[in-house]
Amino acid sequence: MRIAVTGGAGYIGSHTVKLLNEKGFNVLVIDNLFNGHRKAVPDDVTFIKCDINDTENLKKIFNEFKPEAVIHFAAFIEVGESTKNPLTFYLNNVSGTLSLLSVMEQTAVNKIIFSSTAAVYGNPKTVPIPEIEPIKPINPYGQTKATVENVLNDLSQFGNLRYVSLRYFNAAGADPSGLIGESHHPETHLIPLVLKTAKGERENISIFGTDYPTPDGTCIRDYIHVNDLARAHLLALEYLLSDGESEVFNCGYGKGYSVREIIETVKKITGRNFKVIEEERRQGDPAVLVADPSKLKKTLNWNPEFDELDIIIKTAWNWELNRRF
Repeated sequence: MRIAVTGGAGYIGSHTVKLLNEKGFNVLVIDNLFNGHRKAVPDDVTFIKCDINDTENLKKIFNEFKPEAVIHFAAFIEVGESTKNPLTFYLNNVSGTLSLLSVMEQTAVNKIIFSSTAAVYGNPKTVPIPEIEPIKPINPYGQTKATVENVLNDLSQFGNLRYVSLRYFNAAGADPSGLIGESHHPETHLIPLVLKTAKGERENISIFGTDYPTPDGTCIRDYIHVNDLARAHLLALEYLLSDGESEVFNCGYGKGYSVREIIETVKKITGRNFKVIEEERRQGDPAVLVADPSKLKKTLNWNPEFDELDIIIKTAWNWELNRRF
């Protein structure tokens, strides 16, 4: 099976590519390396540097490789940056996806797995969040993902495209091999920031808000190990290749950890103490975001293997100490 993976040199993309490669798929990684890393792609996997907005070049690549399905990771993901430069996010996340879908249509590829996000829910009324929760994003990043989901739904309903949209909660951790892991520049995610503080690369870590209606007053999030997330992509791919209908799935564990729990667990795992600063709430941070993953488990028979905070932190720390890029 020939599978094209856009953004396959990024964090979640590279872990998925590694798994697909191990399972015997013929994988082609397409990445412009704006946020990705060439070293994150296995040496025996074909890599082509290309921006998905380069429609003509992308079409040539598809005509030569002839993929049977696409896994689409390529996107800008920084929520804060999306509020500063929304047009940039629309040009990349929406226009880039339209370019990709256009090429797929022209080359008769009708299966795609899309990297979506829990950010499409905005401030949900129901927690744990089911897939039927209304889509009400509160920032341009979430809006771009919701827009693409609408496009996919239309192409599926009124055309022959079949898709699976995976709404990620908080991807975290790293492959136990230590060969790949999270490496964003700049880094904005909590766990790697806390680990960098433990490592001495940062002077302190901030807690934004300690008065939320949660057991310890800090925000709670559903952290999913990146390898369990990669396996969700593999199962979604097998589902589509077996003529499964278009679907949307939440990707999380159905349980959450607070900011303070993350910090204390990092201190325990690393054996290092560091300075923690308590600050005011950030605007737009919901108190609790936790997935209802029952649909993913039931439909795709997804059973997580790394769903313990200690495992997430240990693998992330192993990567942080031995990072290659």
